[in-house]
Amino acid sequence: MCGIVGAVAQRDVTDILVEGLKRLEYRGYDSAGVAVINNNNELFTTKRLGKVQELVQALEQQPLSGGTGIAHTRWATHGAPSEVNAHPHISSNTIAVVHNGIIENHQALRTQLQGLGYEFLSQTDTEVITHLVHHELKTSDNLLAAVQKTVKQLEGAYGTVVMDSRDKDNLIVARSGSPLVIGYGLGENFIASDIMALLPVTRKFSYLEEGDVAQISRFEVKIFDIDGKPVERAAKEVNVSHDSGDKGEYRHFMLKETFEQPTAIRNTLEGRIVAGALDINAFGEGADEIFKQVKHIQIIACGTSYHSGMVARYWLEELAGISCNIEIASEFRYRKSFVPKNSLLVTISQSGETADTLAALRLAKEIGYKSSLVICNVAGSSLVRESDIAFMTKAGAEIGVASTKAFTTQLVGLLMLTVAIGQHNGMSKEKQGEICQSLMSLPAKLDEVLALASSIEELAEDFADKNHALFLGRGDQYPIAMEGALKLKEISYIHAEAYAAGELKHGPLALIDAEMPVIVVAPKNDLIEKLKSNVEEVRARGGLMYVFADSDANFASDDTMKVIDVPVCDDIIAPIVYTLPLQLLSYYVAIIKGTDVDQPRNLAKSVTVE
Repeated sequence: MCGIVGAVAQRDVTDILVEGLKRLEYRGYDSAGVAVINNNNELFTTKRLGKVQELVQALEQQPLSGGTGIAHTRWATHGAPSEVNAHPHISSNTIAVVHNGIIENHQALRTQLQGLGYEFLSQTDTEVITHLVHHELKTSDNLLAAVQKTVKQLEGAYGTVVMDSRDKDNLIVARSGSPLVIGYGLGENFIASDIMALLPVTRKFSYLEEGDVAQISRFEVKIFDIDGKPVERAAKEVNVSHDSGDKGEYRHFMLKETFEQPTAIRNTLEGRIVAGALDINAFGEGADEIFKQVKHIQIIACGTSYHSGMVARYWLEELAGISCNIEIASEFRYRKSFVPKNSLLVTISQSGETADTLAALRLAKEIGYKSSLVICNVAGSSLVRESDIAFMTKAGAEIGVASTKAFTTQLVGLLMLTVAIGQHNGMSKEKQGEICQSLMSLPAKLDEVLALASSIEELAEDFADKNHALFLGRGDQYPIAMEGALKLKEISYIHAEAYAAGELKHGPLALIDAEMPVIVVAPKNDLIEKLKSNVEEVRARGGLMYVFADSDANFASDDTMKVIDVPVCDDIIAPIVYTLPLQLLSYYVAIIKGTDVDQPRNLAKSVTVE
């Protein structure tokens, strides 16, 4: 989680570091700090509790300048948010360190270092790295050697950058489990946890691999593998617009990204459905040979991505005729599991750096999964590099913590996967064409849904004094109800839960009263009559319902039920279509509640720790 930026240059780098932090603030925003080395080899640090803007204001009052520096925006893991726990951490006023991840053996190392006379000021695990580097420098030829010795003693995950005021021409970086990318300039070089931070200054990047340690100076980058041997990591030019970090006409990134979904889906579909048929190359070289062998699919994901995988299970089993399991990555990792023959492992992640999902992929390879596919939004990410094949969603940068367009483009990719698998499992050409045609109609259908925004904004006023909500769906709409509940709780802080509507009578009905709004997703499909019976169960107990349904479903508003008409759509794309009204509802409720929509409390965008 957290965000790292570092730079070595002839010019002053403070503004570059701070701009990078602004672009990474979605990764963590409880404190921020910057450290630079000036021309006199003096180390200066400024840290502030709260968001990056607090740091900006402090630097305006007391500027720092220097050609070498590091900066960090934090999502707390060890130690409460405070200035003393903010990064960078300093040892003996010479060594400065920023760090993403968790050092699992920090307590043992802390005790060891205290025995050597080091005084700890913070409650963080990161300060251990700082003092350990300082200690190892006493018996090392240079900072690189000291860091190489240090990381061999660390257990857990880290992406860390170290600098020494006595060696201002170099930054030393190390990566294990937490991503770092090197940015290449002209007479200057950079490091960050995400290319987004560096797009204003460079478009040329290379990614560190597991166990890499690198020395970065103005004119040279040297990379060493886990064994200390020099290695090359290919540098590539990226074609990404950095203005995606601007909200434009929208009040929040979440609203902007919600309204970008038709375009994001058009981009994801472009060139992948040709003449009404799927182009298998959408999944990468060798995909068709892999798909021919598949007899079972295991999906692994977290959070919102897990919900997209739940929808895919309905599609894959019903339409492609293949068995499918879906499991939360953090659970898959810590149990013994059976690997069916000819299984395809599918991981889903917006960032491609989700720690539990990445660890699950590595474990799956060890226990016998022979092929793997990732559905991801970030080219060059760890999951993309370590999977056999990849489907890139082309959603564009997603800054808001609550995922919107990443989720719906994942669903598009998973529906295309259903067609790809179905081609080898008896799906007729006619059915393949129907699905492809539905996908091509989707962007226009979503434009129609977004036209409901003002009506949903008005509806949201009913939630101003509510503290709990219940979401209901059946079939492939049940995961959409789960996603709707997640969105509402993430950004409005209303406690929300989702149930398969048939489960009401098995417990949740006890919660129903006039203070518990019940949100129902109700497209007209084979389960609509069953769903209507569940709705009547709620009405009979005094519940107030909000039903998102198409006109063919024949719901009518009255004193106990408000119906929001959703455009009629094909059954196969209904889960995607019905996602948008729930995103808009959660957004407008959060506005009424006065919460921080883009940066909700206790959360961060890219979850790179367990």
